[in-house]
Amino acid sequence: MNEDDTSGEREQAGTGPDKPSGGGRPRRPAEPGGGLLMGRPFGVPVYVAPSWFVVAALITWVFGGQLDRVLPELGNARYLVSLFFAVAFYASVLVHELAHTVAALRFKLPVRRIQLQFFGGVSEIEKETETPGREFWLAFVGPLLSLALAGVFYLGLYAVEPGTVPGVLLAGLMISNLIVAAFNLLPGLPLDGGRMLRAVVWKITGRPMAGTVAAAWVGRALAVAVLIGLPLLTHTGALGNSTEDIGGMETVTDALLAAILAAIIWTGAGNSLRMARLREHLPELAARALTRRAVPVESGTPLSEALRRANEAGARALVVVDGHGDPTGLVREAAIVGVPEHRRPWVAVSGLAQDLTEGMKVPAELAGEALLDTLRATPATEYLVVEETGEIYGVLSAADVERAFVAAMARPGS
Repeated sequence: MNEDDTSGEREQAGTGPDKPSGGGRPRRPAEPGGGLLMGRPFGVPVYVAPSWFVVAALITWVFGGQLDRVLPELGNARYLVSLFFAVAFYASVLVHELAHTVAALRFKLPVRRIQLQFFGGVSEIEKETETPGREFWLAFVGPLLSLALAGVFYLGLYAVEPGTVPGVLLAGLMISNLIVAAFNLLPGLPLDGGRMLRAVVWKITGRPMAGTVAAAWVGRALAVAVLIGLPLLTHTGALGNSTEDIGGMETVTDALLAAILAAIIWTGAGNSLRMARLREHLPELAARALTRRAVPVESGTPLSEALRRANEAGARALVVVDGHGDPTGLVREAAIVGVPEHRRPWVAVSGLAQDLTEGMKVPAELAGEALLDTLRATPATEYLVVEETGEIYGVLSAADVERAFVAAMARPGS
């Protein structure tokens, strides 16, 4: 029920991501999976995660028990009605997420996918908004649509008889959408209300990181409040249940539900904070600063001679060039390590080189997210870094980029 800016940096909370993470080289999968593909509204794939079927079964069972009290004449058919309610409820969640998606596309922010999962849904938006105002509205449209749906279901109650199946379904959907809206308006990350709080603090301070820190810590406080408060409210009957009706199994179930919710909120808040810290240091990831000095060698040059030239020049990479000095390939570091020293005079560098494609040429001035996007587009172990004139500047190793990610993630935010 919240949008993930994972992404990307994929924080996915998700990570997830195609968003860079500290644990590996960024790469773009051919298809962002995540469960059963249901469709592509507005060109954005919608997936139903396997965990959704668990919660659908749980809703069917719980709501079926409620129907047995209100409409006992249904018998076992109440579970079909309950299953319909579960599907309709998640259709409402999908509308909530589509609101985020449409707003993101309106602001020209790419949306990787929408995923319906155990506790609602998530819209994986791959870039940050540019202003706090857009951030606020991008977060607010989801709860706003949920409130609008609750209003539609409320008006629908006037068109049906009370105490009937349509009446019970409409009332249940109205209440559930009100709960979705209220829960997501809580002012802590990763909830929509947390993103709204982040936008407000960002507007006041002028620093998006300050907004993230404030909203993340409020999110952690909310997680603790849910962990302690939800079972307490249920046990005291504050949620409308009679304390005489609450048994041991219900108490355990409420505590387990509270623990799962608290863990999701706490983890989401931490992920948001970590990815914001990475974003803050992204501009420091510059191709020019991370590039290894390289020496050009012709394809027939023995590896031992190429390495001798590199050592004399203080270089750490080899670029294969043709007779005109134009680069044609990059000698892979892993391939060099795999050749025993006594065989290096007899092995030509051409046998260890990876053919150079256009996507493997990186401008030396690239930095931050632009650099990451370029590397994602063409996954490789090494890239040729060139000046604007086309002159060879050096070789960028994907391993060096990975280490820079780890360092950026570990560095405290300012």
